Amino acid sequence: IAIKKSVDLQAAQDMAARVLKLGWGVLTPDSPEFPVLLRDLPDGPVLLFRLGEPMPPDARLVAIVGTRHPSEKGKRFSKSLAAELAQSGVTVVSGMAEGIDSAAHAGAIEAGGKTIAIWGTSLDIVYPSGNRALAQKIQASGAICSEYLPGTGPERAYFPERNRIISGMCDAVIVVEAGLKSGALITADAAMNQGRDLFAVPGAPDAAMSVGTNYLIKKGARLLT
Repeated sequence: IAIKKSVDLQAAQDMAARVLKLGWGVLTPDSPEFPVLLRDLPDGPVLLFRLGEPMPPDARLVAIVGTRHPSEKGKRFSKSLAAELAQSGVTVVSGMAEGIDSAAHAGAIEAGGKTIAIWGTSLDIVYPSGNRALAQKIQASGAICSEYLPGTGPERAYFPERNRIISGMCDAVIVVEAGLKSGALITADAAMNQGRDLFAVPGAPDAAMSVGTNYLIKKGARLLT
């Protein structure tokens, strides 16, 4: 009874009308389009909002993530790796952050493949704002998804939450470059806890953006070349 009294039914109806007006797809774990692997997660999303193309339930999904401040070599590798995966029929998943994430999305798109971006904001707030053009390309050749209601801006806590979805929906996660405080390591930890295959690209011992990936390899991630 207390729960029923606390529910604002009108607010819920208003929000549903807003989502409908925005034209977002609304996916629940019962939806055929809902990523299969996410259904088994104890902390998985109860709703996913989508812009772009429907996500095939049998798609092979691989995440490519990394630092927002990569080396030029790291960006090139991320882009070429994403292109090779996309040409093999794999859908590349990432978070559309600057750096490695953006390079991965761009590589898949330029190869004529599919890519999915998982946002730490709602779908009506592009973040970072400088990736607006990339977001449009992703929407045209894949999908953008978020669990957040309209009007949800970027908050620090939302990105680790977003990362569990990136790893949780994929068969494997690849970390290209990362410092020890990189958010990509949060995605890597989630992948290991979720039982996903984790790969890391090795680098020189004194390279700042290889410290995180070398650390992951020491912890048991598979070395990717």
